[in-house]
Amino acid sequence: MRLVVAITGASGAHLGMKILDLLPESITPYLIVSEHAKEVLKHEPVHMYDNKDISAPIASGSFPSDAMIIAPCSMNTLAKISCGIADNLVTRTASVMIKEQRPLLLAPREMPLSAIALENMLKLSRLGIIIAPPILGYYSEQNSLDEMENFIIGKWFDLLGIEHNLYKRWKIEEADLEN
Repeated sequence: MRLVVAITGASGAHLGMKILDLLPESITPYLIVSEHAKEVLKHEPVHMYDNKDISAPIASGSFPSDAMIIAPCSMNTLAKISCGIADNLVTRTASVMIKEQRPLLLAPREMPLSAIALENMLKLSRLGIIIAPPILGYYSEQNSLDEMENFIIGKWFDLLGIEHNLYKRWKIEEADLEN
């Protein structure tokens, strides 16, 4: 599987980097980082595509990417994608994912959400885009920030069909016994 990971905005940028750390080795990641997120991630030793490089291979429908996740997804990026604006590598690649009908997951992390942001999310959701903010599920008994983040990333992986064991699932033992 080829997964495009885009990190936009600044707050929560470490979640995008943690996605890379937790990906199974069978998945090839392609990373795009916005200018604001770069400020937060300056000291991370990762190869990144330049967000200005709209001619990068991942911006083409002929590039065989299987899915894309934008985590965190700034409201600016979400609004651009909602309006079809493809003025940088993140938004161009998202546009390609939409036109090629490939899975695209947006993880907006801003709170509270404005009516404009909600309208943009609704519009994208109706197009089949997965809107999955980083929200905790308290049933999985997280005891640390690391476990909370693993739960959130695990839910994103579930939505993209990526196998993992990042969190305790709801009554999975009971369901296994019934089958």
